[in-house]
Amino acid sequence: MADPLHVEVVSATRVVWSGEATNIIAKTTDGDMGILPGHEPVLAILVAGAIQVYCPDATREIFAVDGGFISVAHGRVSILSEYAATATEVSLREAEKELAEARARLDAGEDDEDTRQHFAWASAQIRAAEKLRL
Repeated sequence: MADPLHVEVVSATRVVWSGEATNIIAKTTDGDMGILPGHEPVLAILVAGAIQVYCPDATREIFAVDGGFISVAHGRVSILSEYAATATEVSLREAEKELAEARARLDAGEDDEDTRQHFAWASAQIRAAEKLRL
């Protein structure tokens, strides 16, 4: 069996998580991407959503990201996003409230970058919290 991947999830303000993984599932602009040890080098654009990291001890870490990039090279995976959080840090109730507020602003015609980003981040947090329950 190949050595586990070394993974870092990094936001603009902190290293959210660092550890080893046997498998990663992330959603990119080209669709879902699965990453296993020995994966070819790649740089891809992430879409807002939940990233699943399967660890060697059979646990699973889930992260909400608002987009960003994923880089895979030489057994190292870097997930870089302006906003990122572990699913356990997410308050589902707060995320649902933020999503409703952003949706109301969009429905009222406030289709600006800030509102779209707020909507995407709230949606990503909800997806991560929901995956945590599965």
